[in-house]
Amino acid sequence: MKTILITDSCCDLPYQYIKENEIEMIPLTITIDSKEKKDDLAKTKGYEAFYQSIREGAMPKTSQVNSYDYKERFEKHIKAGEEVLCICFSAALSGCFNSAQIAMEEVKEAYPEASIQVINSRCASMGQGLLIYYAMEQLKQGKSAAETARYLEQLKMKINHWFTVEDLKHLFRGGRVSRTTATVGTLLQIKPIMKVDEEGKLTAVEKVKGRKKSLKVLVEKTKELIENPEEQIVFVCHGDTLSEAELVKKALIEECHVKDVWINHIGAAVGSHAGPGTLGIFFVGPER
Repeated sequence: MKTILITDSCCDLPYQYIKENEIEMIPLTITIDSKEKKDDLAKTKGYEAFYQSIREGAMPKTSQVNSYDYKERFEKHIKAGEEVLCICFSAALSGCFNSAQIAMEEVKEAYPEASIQVINSRCASMGQGLLIYYAMEQLKQGKSAAETARYLEQLKMKINHWFTVEDLKHLFRGGRVSRTTATVGTLLQIKPIMKVDEEGKLTAVEKVKGRKKSLKVLVEKTKELIENPEEQIVFVCHGDTLSEAELVKKALIEECHVKDVWINHIGAAVGSHAGPGTLGIFFVGPER
């Protein structure tokens, strides 16, 4: 039985990867300058203009995927005799997982034998994308939706997310830091080192002074915590700061000896809250 992998645009994977692997991506809605747009992973337009508008003062808002959108997708594939594996943005950061669960329950009422697996990734951005990558590798080996879901439930608690941000005001706007912290931190060039914890929440771990130091610490965290680096493809995301992402990639290869590094933009859904200059590294460790 064919398994259809469904996810949302918070995964921040390259659109080409989504297309080549026939993954169904449901976009979140972004409202910016009083206009609504769907986050389509830069299929129609790159993210450079989006980040420039934020630098100029725009304050985008995001809307989660509703249960109707999930139900429509689930039902279509169940009617076609297919299995569904849905991997959602962390439930601690969005209501997408809850919407997908509601949709699953409604579809199963009509189709009791339906094979639908809904995963709370407890991941964000390309951390979610990394979980999807490993899911696709399982499916390519012929694993079922249920088998893959069991594998992912174990793996997701080993996916490390390490972030830093350029400007603390975006974290303040999202309720992640206080106004005082944002103001003082900006004046003193303090950069937070953050991670996504076991519950799927974004938490501050430490503070360092200066951008270069913050990027160096991210690489050091990777070197300290990664498991079998020579076998891993590490993901790096960036909020319109490609040159720094390339420098981080070089350091990961030279210092951590990873197999490869994939770089991609942070999309509009996550970037609306993280802001320009955010940079993250994602990899598998013994634990988070």
